[in-house]
Amino acid sequence: MSKSISKRASTPAPALPDQVATAVRAAADKKADDFVVLDLRKAAGFTDYFVICTGQNARQIKAIADAVEEALTHDHVKPAHVEGYGHAEWVLIDYFDFVVHVFGAETRRFYGLERLWGSATPVDVSMLVAPPSRR
Repeated sequence: MSKSISKRASTPAPALPDQVATAVRAAADKKADDFVVLDLRKAAGFTDYFVICTGQNARQIKAIADAVEEALTHDHVKPAHVEGYGHAEWVLIDYFDFVVHVFGAETRRFYGLERLWGSATPVDVSMLVAPPSRR
């Protein structure tokens, strides 16, 4: 799978708030895959952004979630709520203004958040998820 997937027009990554960019980089550093960031501000969502990515197994999914939380804790940002960590098929980390979804591949295909939020604007994060040598 590609590190950045989007069939629709994307907005450039600089439009992202710093905390969302930090979450994306932290997940990428743990080798999360298939990134999609959705701007929900015009889609009447309950949050401004979704960060969606995929881990290969339960251990990696937990490592990605841990890395996101740790990176944002350095910025003194704590999640309001974390769900799914125990089963690690879909870990949801809610930061109010944005929500990070770390999926297993099969669970991601089943729930299809990108389809459910089809009116959201995808944000191009390819420069954020590139290997550190190309950032």
